[in-house]
Amino acid sequence: QVQVLESGGGLVQAGGSVRLSCAASGGSSDYAMAWFRQAPGKEREFVAAISDIGSIIYYEESVKGRFTIIRGNAKNTVYLQMNSLKSEDTAIYYCAAKTGMLFSTTRRPIHWHHWGQGTQVTVSS
Repeated sequence: QVQVLESGGGLVQAGGSVRLSCAASGGSSDYAMAWFRQAPGKEREFVAAISDIGSIIYYEESVKGRFTIIRGNAKNTVYLQMNSLKSEDTAIYYCAAKTGMLFSTTRRPIHWHHWGQGTQVTVSS
């Protein structure tokens, strides 16, 4: 059974930076991995995704130039470096993993097979 575990959230001031970590374990496949977020009262939204070998990357428009998704050296690990944080980035951030190819259309949560429990990021203004 695949387990996904995130870490690295916390409280940060506007303009600051946070680095989230995620590891998917328990499976034998190489996974595409992604970050989603969900703010109170809102639907879960796509943030960024990276293919299994890191050759394809997608970002949600509002985070382009501020967030960077990076694959770790260990299998099925990924990081989200978040810079220039804004109050509207406040949310629970979820890591997700999936087998198969990554397309621009696989931004909907339904396309992702395995999910972590989430880590809270709060940006104070």
